[in-house]
Amino acid sequence: MKNAHLGSLEVSRIGLGAMTMAGTYTTGGALDNRESIRTIHRALELGVSHIDTAEIYGPYLSEEIVGEAIRGRREHVKIATKFGLVSHSGGGPGVRDSSAANVKAAVEGSLRRLGTDHIDLYYQHRVDPHTPIEETAAAVADLIAEGKVVHFGLSEASVRTIRRAHAVQPVTALQTEYSLWTRDVEAEILPVLRELGIGFVPYSPLGHGLLTGQVRSAEELPDDDWRKTNPRFVGENFDRNLRLVDEVRAIGSEIGATPAQTALAWILTRGDDIAPIPGTRRVDRVEENIAADAVELTDDQIDRLTSLEPAAGARHDEANMVSIDR
Repeated sequence: MKNAHLGSLEVSRIGLGAMTMAGTYTTGGALDNRESIRTIHRALELGVSHIDTAEIYGPYLSEEIVGEAIRGRREHVKIATKFGLVSHSGGGPGVRDSSAANVKAAVEGSLRRLGTDHIDLYYQHRVDPHTPIEETAAAVADLIAEGKVVHFGLSEASVRTIRRAHAVQPVTALQTEYSLWTRDVEAEILPVLRELGIGFVPYSPLGHGLLTGQVRSAEELPDDDWRKTNPRFVGENFDRNLRLVDEVRAIGSEIGATPAQTALAWILTRGDDIAPIPGTRRVDRVEENIAADAVELTDDQIDRLTSLEPAAGARHDEANMVSIDR
């Protein structure tokens, strides 16, 4: 597989997101940790060198699964994880806390669960409105000096926050939602990242599964699936967005690619400083996603995909948008 460059960090240009391995889309249902581990192993066999997780996923379960899966394979993997959505001073999971003390407490748990002595890319998961970003960046700088962290990342941060953090500790990568139907970053954020030499890691590059073409009705989703509250999966918005998926499917059919492969192949045309992390806990899905590395889109197909109508509906409901730094 070809590589992408996130600042000075080189990773496979398609990574693997481990969020759903902890059952993040739904609160119920059985999880198969063995299948998740097989999925990680298969991804590594196919050339993936970038695994993304977070302490909040589970909480903690995703990191534990990744840690078990990479045992004996650590030298072949760049591990990214995230802090800041678990308060270790009593607030617990779901409480934003990026104070220096919390960052330094969080890293110890992540290192233990991942079974490693260093984290390759350590992200602030969401900007903490109660802690100056300079304090958080300085705390990560301390961890870098100690050898516990190699690179600093931000997730869902605004241009102003990126610049302030970068002035204290150089930021290697920004992680934010980006796909054919979520392209907000193109206006301001991507130009600033390129100005500063920061790489970009798109999460949900398949539109929370809709761009795979596998979801044809919101009724197919379990009752406790949080996507049922997402504006893009509701009512007329869902029907309009299915038409977008059908257009992606039609373009992919011209070259024998699935909708997911077509959507990922489009992202890969956006630059060698972009490394998407499609998430899955299934072997067949990881094989499908990684095959997008070999998909070649024509200039005409790229233009048609780029010109698709934007998705209908906000990318999150109001409660979730509150945590987005804007």
